[in-house]
Amino acid sequence: MNFHSNNDTLKGILTMKKTLLALSALFISSASFAQSDLIIENPYARATPPNAVNSAIFMTIKNNGDKDRTLVSATTSAANKVELHTVVKSDGMMKMREVDSMTIAKDSETVLKPGGLHIMLFELTGPLKEEEFIDVSLNFANGDKEVFKAPVKKVMAGMKHKM
Repeated sequence: MNFHSNNDTLKGILTMKKTLLALSALFISSASFAQSDLIIENPYARATPPNAVNSAIFMTIKNNGDKDRTLVSATTSAANKVELHTVVKSDGMMKMREVDSMTIAKDSETVLKPGGLHIMLFELTGPLKEEEFIDVSLNFANGDKEVFKAPVKKVMAGMKHKM
Protein backbone atom coordinates (compact mmCIF):
# COMPACT_ATOMS: atom_id res chain seq x y z
CA MET A 1 0.00 0.00 0.00
CA ASN A 2 1.31 3.41 -0.93
CA PHE A 3 1.12 5.88 1.98
CA HIS A 4 1.55 8.91 -0.34
CA SER A 5 -1.52 7.89 -2.40
CA ASN A 6 -3.71 7.48 0.71
CA ASN A 7 -2.57 10.88 2.03
CA ASP A 8 -3.56 12.57 -1.26
CA THR A 9 -6.96 10.87 -1.16
CA LEU A 10 -7.55 12.05 2.41
CA LYS A 11 -6.57 15.64 1.44
CA GLY A 12 -8.98 15.48 -1.51
CA ILE A 13 -11.85 14.32 0.70
CA LEU A 14 -11.17 17.04 3.27
CA THR A 15 -11.02 19.70 0.54
CA MET A 16 -14.32 18.46 -0.90
CA LYS A 17 -15.98 18.53 2.54
CA LYS A 18 -14.76 22.10 3.14
CA THR A 19 -16.05 23.17 -0.27
CA LEU A 20 -19.45 21.57 0.34
CA LEU A 21 -19.66 23.20 3.77
CA ALA A 22 -18.82 26.62 2.29
CA LEU A 23 -21.35 26.19 -0.52
CA SER A 24 -24.02 25.08 1.97
CA ALA A 25 -23.41 28.15 4.13
CA LEU A 26 -23.60 30.40 1.06
CA PHE A 27 -26.86 28.77 -0.07
CA ILE A 28 -28.47 29.07 3.37
CA SER A 29 -27.50 32.73 3.75
CA SER A 30 -28.71 33.67 0.25
CA ALA A 31 -31.96 31.77 0.81
CA SER A 32 -32.65 33.79 3.94
CA PHE A 33 -32.16 37.06 2.02
CA ALA A 34 -34.39 35.81 -0.81
CA GLN A 35 -37.41 35.31 1.42
CA SER A 36 -40.23 37.65 0.60
CA ASP A 37 -42.27 39.78 2.96
CA LEU A 38 -45.30 38.94 0.82
CA ILE A 39 -47.65 36.04 1.47
CA ILE A 40 -50.16 34.94 -1.17
CA GLU A 41 -53.24 33.42 0.47
CA ASN A 42 -56.17 31.53 -1.03
CA PRO A 43 -55.43 32.22 -4.70
CA TYR A 44 -57.83 30.80 -7.27
CA ALA A 45 -58.85 31.24 -10.89
CA ARG A 46 -62.49 31.17 -11.89
CA ALA A 47 -63.51 28.03 -13.84
CA THR A 48 -65.00 28.68 -17.27
CA PRO A 49 -67.51 27.05 -19.58
CA PRO A 50 -65.92 25.41 -22.68
CA ASN A 51 -66.18 28.40 -25.06
CA ALA A 52 -65.44 31.23 -22.61
CA VAL A 53 -62.54 33.50 -23.56
CA ASN A 54 -62.11 35.39 -20.27
CA SER A 55 -61.68 34.58 -16.57
CA ALA A 56 -60.19 36.14 -13.45
CA ILE A 57 -57.81 35.39 -10.58
CA PHE A 58 -58.51 36.30 -6.95
CA MET A 59 -56.42 36.11 -3.75
CA THR A 60 -55.28 37.92 -0.64
CA ILE A 61 -51.78 39.44 -0.72
CA LYS A 62 -50.30 40.09 2.73
CA ASN A 63 -47.34 42.45 3.07
CA ASN A 64 -45.45 41.74 6.31
CA GLY A 65 -42.67 44.12 5.33
CA ASP A 66 -41.90 47.67 6.37
CA LYS A 67 -42.34 49.14 2.86
CA ASP A 68 -45.33 49.42 0.56
CA ARG A 69 -45.16 47.04 -2.42
CA THR A 70 -46.58 47.81 -5.86
CA LEU A 71 -47.97 45.08 -8.10
CA VAL A 72 -47.47 46.25 -11.70
CA SER A 73 -48.42 43.18 -13.75
CA ALA A 74 -49.20 39.49 -13.74
CA THR A 75 -48.60 36.70 -16.22
CA THR A 76 -49.90 33.18 -16.82
CA SER A 77 -49.63 30.75 -19.69
CA ALA A 78 -53.40 30.20 -19.34
CA ALA A 79 -54.16 33.52 -21.11
CA ASN A 80 -52.70 35.55 -23.95
CA LYS A 81 -53.47 38.84 -22.20
CA VAL A 82 -53.47 39.58 -18.45
CA GLU A 83 -54.52 42.89 -16.85
CA LEU A 84 -54.90 44.29 -13.33
CA HIS A 85 -58.51 45.43 -12.79
CA THR A 86 -60.89 47.03 -10.37
CA VAL A 87 -64.64 47.60 -10.36
CA VAL A 88 -65.97 51.16 -10.08
CA LYS A 89 -69.45 52.65 -9.95
CA SER A 90 -70.00 54.97 -12.91
CA ASP A 91 -73.33 56.51 -13.95
CA GLY A 92 -75.12 54.21 -11.52
CA MET A 93 -73.55 51.09 -13.01
CA MET A 94 -70.71 48.86 -11.89
CA LYS A 95 -67.95 48.80 -14.51
CA MET A 96 -64.63 46.99 -14.74
CA ARG A 97 -61.58 49.21 -15.28
CA GLU A 98 -57.93 48.39 -15.89
CA VAL A 99 -55.49 49.85 -13.34
CA ASP A 100 -51.77 50.49 -13.80
CA SER A 101 -50.85 49.00 -10.44
CA MET A 102 -52.08 47.81 -7.05
CA THR A 103 -50.42 48.96 -3.85
CA ILE A 104 -50.05 46.47 -1.03
CA ALA A 105 -49.44 48.73 1.97
CA LYS A 106 -46.74 47.80 4.48
CA ASP A 107 -47.87 45.59 7.34
CA SER A 108 -51.26 45.19 5.65
CA GLU A 109 -53.16 43.08 3.13
CA THR A 110 -54.93 43.68 -0.16
CA VAL A 111 -57.85 41.46 -1.11
CA LEU A 112 -58.48 40.65 -4.76
CA LYS A 113 -62.10 39.49 -5.00
CA PRO A 114 -65.12 39.44 -7.31
CA GLY A 115 -66.62 42.94 -7.51
CA GLY A 116 -63.31 44.59 -6.48
CA LEU A 117 -59.64 44.39 -7.35
CA HIS A 118 -58.77 41.32 -9.43
CA ILE A 119 -56.54 40.00 -12.21
CA MET A 120 -58.35 39.61 -15.55
CA LEU A 121 -57.43 36.85 -17.98
CA PHE A 122 -58.28 37.57 -21.61
CA GLU A 123 -57.98 35.30 -24.63
CA LEU A 124 -57.71 32.09 -22.62
CA THR A 125 -55.54 29.41 -24.20
CA GLY A 126 -58.15 26.80 -23.18
CA PRO A 127 -61.02 26.30 -20.75
CA LEU A 128 -60.17 26.59 -17.06
CA LYS A 129 -61.48 23.39 -15.54
CA GLU A 130 -62.35 22.95 -11.90
CA GLU A 131 -59.68 21.17 -9.83
CA GLU A 132 -56.88 22.00 -12.30
CA PHE A 133 -54.08 24.49 -11.53
CA ILE A 134 -52.58 27.38 -13.48
CA ASP A 135 -49.14 28.94 -13.01
CA VAL A 136 -49.23 32.63 -12.06
CA SER A 137 -46.44 35.19 -11.73
CA LEU A 138 -47.03 38.49 -9.91
CA ASN A 139 -44.54 41.18 -10.96
CA PHE A 140 -43.68 44.05 -8.62
CA ALA A 141 -42.26 47.52 -9.28
CA ASN A 142 -39.01 46.67 -7.46
CA GLY A 143 -38.36 43.75 -9.84
CA ASP A 144 -39.47 41.00 -7.46
CA LYS A 145 -41.74 38.20 -8.65
CA GLU A 146 -44.06 35.95 -6.69
CA VAL A 147 -44.73 32.70 -8.56
CA PHE A 148 -47.39 30.20 -7.50
CA LYS A 149 -49.99 27.73 -8.73
CA ALA A 150 -53.60 28.85 -8.48
CA PRO A 151 -56.31 26.20 -8.29
CA VAL A 152 -59.24 26.60 -10.65
CA LYS A 153 -62.55 26.78 -8.78
CA LYS A 154 -66.19 27.03 -9.74
CA VAL A 155 -67.59 30.31 -8.43
CA MET A 156 -71.32 30.82 -8.03
CA ALA A 157 -72.60 33.92 -9.81
CA GLY A 158 -75.11 34.65 -7.08
CA MET A 159 -76.72 33.18 -4.02
CA LYS A 160 -79.83 31.01 -4.18
CA HIS A 161 -82.74 32.33 -2.20
CA LYS A 162 -84.66 30.01 0.11
CA MET A 163 -88.41 30.09 -0.10
